[in-house]
Amino acid sequence: MDSYFATKRHEGLRQEVRTFAEEQVRPRIPEMESSRSVQYELSRLIASQGWIGVTISPDYGGMGLGHLAKTIIIEELSRVSGAMGAMVQASQLGVAKILHFGNDSQKERWLPAIAEGSCLPTIAVTEPQSGGHVLGMEATAVRDGDDYLLNGRKVFVGNSHVGDLHGVVARTGPGSQGLSAFLVESHRPGFSLGPHRAAMGLHGFSFGELIFDDCRIPAANMLGVEGDGLAVAYSSSILYGRPNLAAVSLGIHQALLEESSAYVTEQHRYGKPLRDLLPVKLKIGQMQSRLMTARLAAYYAVHLLDQGLPCDAELMNAKLINVEYALDSARNAMEVHAACGLYPDRPVERYVRDAHHIFAPAGTSDVQLLRLGEVALGMSKGQWSERLAAPLLEAAATS
Repeated sequence: MDSYFATKRHEGLRQEVRTFAEEQVRPRIPEMESSRSVQYELSRLIASQGWIGVTISPDYGGMGLGHLAKTIIIEELSRVSGAMGAMVQASQLGVAKILHFGNDSQKERWLPAIAEGSCLPTIAVTEPQSGGHVLGMEATAVRDGDDYLLNGRKVFVGNSHVGDLHGVVARTGPGSQGLSAFLVESHRPGFSLGPHRAAMGLHGFSFGELIFDDCRIPAANMLGVEGDGLAVAYSSSILYGRPNLAAVSLGIHQALLEESSAYVTEQHRYGKPLRDLLPVKLKIGQMQSRLMTARLAAYYAVHLLDQGLPCDAELMNAKLINVEYALDSARNAMEVHAACGLYPDRPVERYVRDAHHIFAPAGTSDVQLLRLGEVALGMSKGQWSERLAAPLLEAAATS
């Protein structure tokens, strides 16, 4: 299946990322798990590889390889560390808003820095009281001469504590046309961070709180025009968030299968490896089937996106299938490990914890099902992939 979608350039990239992940990330995992602190240096090291710029045009110093290449990068990092896969996906999510809504000046200023790894972007939409209800947000941006004064709080912001450039959606007026998006540098007066809170999994990744207290930002930092905030939020989530998170789940899923297969090969019962027991073999077979289906859904969706074809439904389905199947396989993995899976000397319990973190962002499974139901019933409201996705195959086609 990989060969159907991937070129030699893609496979070379996969091997490059896998080698890096094994040599540079895996040795750090014990410390990441024990300290549960934000991995500033490792995040910068990964960014310096140029992978955050995988969908950025070579005109701005990026790789120009598109969304399938992005999926492979995130997948391979997540296979070793879900936290660092999440770090890369969150930064690449921050790229989307500039690519699709940034003006020439903003692109020239920020995209080269992102591509070289000296700037980590984020996107900040969710608020404590409104959650995923974007229209319920209360953070405000009020015009003051040539500036805007930004006030409010954003939570669950991926890369909150390592980000340099935050894409913040705030209310500039009433209703759905009253949301606007801004680029906010982390050094701006009036900007601060809430304390890092370690969570159940993804240790080393930060998804925390941004606080704005009369944070003054130039009007030139607005993305698009007033009223584009809803489009910035939705398009970034659909075109980048859903496939990115599918890729994180895919990498964790691959790790679950590899670890479980190794465990049942090493462990013996009744004088034979556990893998020879029929119930164990069936569970491993279930995991293999789910992984193949999940990878097909993910690769097909981003293949369409790279072609500039309408694929909102496929992106929703990719996120749904990858999250749900990874969680199902996580249970299989715990069952074949039995009590041994409960101790941190085996990585399976880390994979299980990390897998649960991918469920909610960019819409829970119920949200994906709701939107897919609307597609089936002819009730969908247009496709962001049709409006904004541009083919990014110029480099990939040369393999």
